[in-house]
Amino acid sequence: MRIAIFNQKGGVGKTTTALNLAAAAHRTGNPCLLIDLDPQGHLSNIHGGAPAEAARSIFAFYQETRSLGEVEIEWPEIGHLIPAHQQLIKVDSIFGKGPTILNRLKGGLDHLETVTPGRPTYIDCCPYIGVLALNAVFACDLILVPISTDYLSLQAADQITRTLRVLEPVLKRRVERRYLLTRFDRRRRMSEDIRSRLRDRYGDEVLDTVISENVSVAESPARNRDIFRQNSSSTGAADYLALHRELTEAGFLAGTRAP
Repeated sequence: MRIAIFNQKGGVGKTTTALNLAAAAHRTGNPCLLIDLDPQGHLSNIHGGAPAEAARSIFAFYQETRSLGEVEIEWPEIGHLIPAHQQLIKVDSIFGKGPTILNRLKGGLDHLETVTPGRPTYIDCCPYIGVLALNAVFACDLILVPISTDYLSLQAADQITRTLRVLEPVLKRRVERRYLLTRFDRRRRMSEDIRSRLRDRYGDEVLDTVISENVSVAESPARNRDIFRQNSSSTGAADYLALHRELTEAGFLAGTRAP
């Protein structure tokens, strides 16, 4: 299963969700592959030991000098990471937007999964539609859309829904998507209002799990930790385990042992 974490808005928790969902998968017995497809490289920075050279990042895969497997690095308590590099910002201008480049990641993952089958893959996307985001959309089985509980993020959810609708004739399929509320504060009426509006628009595609506003969730990336290493007894840790469980029960992830 390949899950792309994507929204056309920054600051909604894409990288945090990719990191902690992967960490939850590892804790439930299913180490995964994380792909950092954002030129800003936040996920790679959290790893702390990702190589600085473009030739050892996913950019080399797009240059066709290395396979995905050759740029994988180990990430203890997560699984593996394919790191980003700031040179990724050049992908659109170098390679254009033809079908070959748009399917490059899909082809690379198809080959990689013959070597390491059964491993879930989480793709941390950049917050804009370009070659990189389209690669993730073309390659994934599910798009997970994090939405922080504010009205601008609600508009961004509508925008990505329109984008996916435009892409469906090209893909010749409807990409499954689920909407995840982040930074959810039950003390604020606005949080419940956003959830209500989202459910009115997207129904069962809105996940029951929400990621609560939580100090540990906010602090952990700055300390190069996932939420479980930061504070395994926090509300945030419980929320991400619940998210992994909900996606598993919905059939998007393989069954794993209970933590």
